[in-house]
Amino acid sequence: MDKPVKIRVENLTFSYHQTPVFEHINLEFDAHAITAIIGPSGRGKSTFLSLLNRLWESQPFARMEGKVWILLDGQWVDIYGKTLSKPDLRRKVGMVFQTPNPLPMSIYKNMAFPLKLTGVADKSLIEEKITAALRQAFLWDEVKDRLHDSAFSLSGGQQQRLCIARALVSQPEILLLDEPTSSLDAGAASVIEDLLVRLKERCTLIVVSHYLDQVSRIADTALKLEARGFSPV
Repeated sequence: MDKPVKIRVENLTFSYHQTPVFEHINLEFDAHAITAIIGPSGRGKSTFLSLLNRLWESQPFARMEGKVWILLDGQWVDIYGKTLSKPDLRRKVGMVFQTPNPLPMSIYKNMAFPLKLTGVADKSLIEEKITAALRQAFLWDEVKDRLHDSAFSLSGGQQQRLCIARALVSQPEILLLDEPTSSLDAGAASVIEDLLVRLKERCTLIVVSHYLDQVSRIADTALKLEARGFSPV
């Protein structure tokens, strides 16, 4: 049976310095699935992810036309409309980058930071959410006795799982991952892959990857970014 649609991109065109990167893109992304985006370096895969949570808007000389609709809390929302703020969007659409980027503070404070930004002050609730997210990221057993250590004391693979847990603590409906294993060794990458497959029970994932073997292991659907457009793999 077909999965319900979570994201709908309509007639999307994006240009940088008046040079088109994408033109008239129409795509749908299934809910509770992993969609992999592959293609040559520099073609715009990471840029496409940024269009789904509006991170691109900090770039000068960039312009987007078209619509991006996301089913959030059971309602279709135009993410470029006036009803959804960027902070609210980014809580619903989390992002994990290629290189782990823990904040220069303790593991606990890394995890509490997104909650405090949203005004959560109840310490017991914060601890409950942190514990749940670290468990989801397969990290709790490794850090439960060292939550007040620096996040930089973790290995590279642990730091990436911390960044995933930090994104999960806000209970996003969508998780965007930009080559999340490219800086990790094979063992750490395998743990991340297992994690992503488990996470699709909770949210929708879009993963940029250079590794076709990884795509074949984890993705429900794969799209190849070619000259200004996408094609199914």
